[in-house]
Amino acid sequence: MKKKFSVYLLLPAIFFYGHLQARTQTTLDYQNRIHPEISSNFMVVSQNEHATEAGYEVLRRGGNAVDAAVAVGFALAVTLPRAGNLGGGGFVLIYDKNDDEVSSIDYRSAAPKSATSDLFLKDGNVVKFGHLVNAVPGSVAGLLKAHEDFGSLPISDLLKPAIRLARDGFEVTYDLNFVLEWGKESMLANESSKTKFYDSNEDPIKVKSKFKQPNLAKTLFMISKKGTEVFYKGEIAKWIAEESLSEGGLITLDDMSSYEAKYRVPIETNYRGYRIVSMPPAASGGLVLLQTLNIIENFNLRASGHNSAQTVHILSEAMQRAYADRAEYHGDPDYYNVPVKTLLDKTYSLDLSKEILENRTPDGEIFEGDLKKYDESPDTTHFSIIDSEGNAVSNTYTLGSSFGSGVTIDKGGFLMNNQMRNFSHFYGQVDAEYGTSEANRLEPGKRMISTQTPTLVFKPDGELMMILGSPGGGRIPNIITQVISNVIDHDMSYTEAVMAPRINQRLEGKLQLETGFSPDTVNLLKLKGHEPESSTTMGSVQAIFLEENNIFGVADTRRPGALAKGN
Repeated sequence: MKKKFSVYLLLPAIFFYGHLQARTQTTLDYQNRIHPEISSNFMVVSQNEHATEAGYEVLRRGGNAVDAAVAVGFALAVTLPRAGNLGGGGFVLIYDKNDDEVSSIDYRSAAPKSATSDLFLKDGNVVKFGHLVNAVPGSVAGLLKAHEDFGSLPISDLLKPAIRLARDGFEVTYDLNFVLEWGKESMLANESSKTKFYDSNEDPIKVKSKFKQPNLAKTLFMISKKGTEVFYKGEIAKWIAEESLSEGGLITLDDMSSYEAKYRVPIETNYRGYRIVSMPPAASGGLVLLQTLNIIENFNLRASGHNSAQTVHILSEAMQRAYADRAEYHGDPDYYNVPVKTLLDKTYSLDLSKEILENRTPDGEIFEGDLKKYDESPDTTHFSIIDSEGNAVSNTYTLGSSFGSGVTIDKGGFLMNNQMRNFSHFYGQVDAEYGTSEANRLEPGKRMISTQTPTLVFKPDGELMMILGSPGGGRIPNIITQVISNVIDHDMSYTEAVMAPRINQRLEGKLQLETGFSPDTVNLLKLKGHEPESSTTMGSVQAIFLEENNIFGVADTRRPGALAKGN
């Protein structure tokens, strides 16, 4: 590619097996109940079959991983409107095989310059929907910056699948129909969204009907010809600014024209000999992931067993401590000096691990502030790609909530995000029930923190091993932690590592468990002081794994429509 640049388990980590023992489990094993898509050349995995096919065709025609990522990213804006987007933002890791180098681009949405927290507080709550909560979108800038610096095929070619899908339509799935019913609260409040996605009876577009989006097709065509200029300074920017200001929003032409996608230095840690690389702030998910891994590295999880009460207890306690540091220290690095080096220091993680005893640490003893939660929706999407040369992309982007703010830019046909709700709007309020973090307080032009966690894993010999990420809101870093641990600690096959039942533990509160945990395990967790509760499924990991000369694509079945396809 072109390059622009309980202490009872605590033992010295080197004693353990991780970096001294190679994986013994093979993915091609008929003892496994589920199997991946297998290829020897290239692979695309995304949440939507049309998007995967778009990326696959680019790779088949000789494009590289970034070319395919552009095709997938813009196609998802058409076929997965709950999360795929032009009006949102995200983060991407790009691995250049030739240079053996990982680059990261932060294209998280940014606050309009006139935004102040008091505007977003109503009746003691943060406003969630409508034009007001639109942040300046970053997706177009991020995808096109990646293409400018690493792509090989013309941008006009890469957007053709998305333009065709928008112009000619695609068949409405049961899932799209279902989530539109779910999204009525925000969508019916906006006339453009109501007209586009619902019939005269306010029922969602019908299953198996042909869904055409002519205005979105026009927008995509303009981008294919004029690039970022038309979206951030030209006609599309005017559509966004004019509609925003006329409907109670804050985005101006100056906000649009001053936005830029930014290169950041990726963060990483060594976990039992494996190199784990993820996104730095403002993508706080990467820090949570790496810190959690650093803590659990001090315990012999293999000996305690996969999803045993002991292993779940350790994971839960480690997650809490990583989230406590997120609550206090994570923010946009252009506005706040995030202590990344300190948080990822192995000695610091060892000290935290020594706090994990036989029973659960009570609420309030890990974090002494009044921050109880950030308002983060699970409706994000991730895709993973590797090309025939070994270049890779791990990309996560989002509108925020499902369908974002519910606002469709009328002339442009695309949905806008509601990511302004993700700031700590209660900063400075002693009795606030929501985010009070100084690091994540709202400032003009600032990017709000996010648990999006695109990740790459390298073997002890330096070879790329995993490309992964997931939707899931605040659960995302915990999801990725478990997939990595399932492979490295428990020697699970790749599909089983992705599909195994998951847990989630945030800063405080109950321990969430997917279905699949035994009553005995649940009872043992209760004896340790946990409050287990059944949860809906967590995330939808779209992952690629590399083993010898084989490429394994795993499309998580927790959400319908995902597809892994390789050649």
